[in-house]
Amino acid sequence: MRSGVRLGVDVGKARIGVARSDPHGMLATPVETVARDDGGSADVTRIAGIASELEAVEVIVGLPLALSGNVTASTTDALEFARRLSDALALPVRMVDERLTTVSAQSALRASGRSSKSSRPVIDQVAAVIVLQQALDMERSSGTPAGRLVGEHEGP
Repeated sequence: MRSGVRLGVDVGKARIGVARSDPHGMLATPVETVARDDGGSADVTRIAGIASELEAVEVIVGLPLALSGNVTASTTDALEFARRLSDALALPVRMVDERLTTVSAQSALRASGRSSKSSRPVIDQVAAVIVLQQALDMERSSGTPAGRLVGEHEGP
């Protein structure tokens, strides 16, 4: 398992959940919810700031495919956002399948007694934790980084 803090990012229409791993890549925890900035780059700038503050070595972005595996409008949005992040950061950005993470996050919060209305900002963070934890677990079991690289950091 590679060492270093990784960020997990769950891209939504209104908000972006951000999570982080510990330096050993064992456990993902929530960081914050960043508001989307459709007309600018404040969202990318904030996530770049978090990556810098935490000295992250990689960013994992959830890829929201349809249950069938087909591309949706959300898939295209997440890919575009990941490309913007990759252009802004001097570190690798990877896309990892995130089917059902928001549903899993909502279920976990409901099970803990939180209402969905009061949990909206937290749901994004929990979804980011789930995306990142899945990527960490996949890397630990396979010995290779999860997902695929985006942008200029892509390999041959």
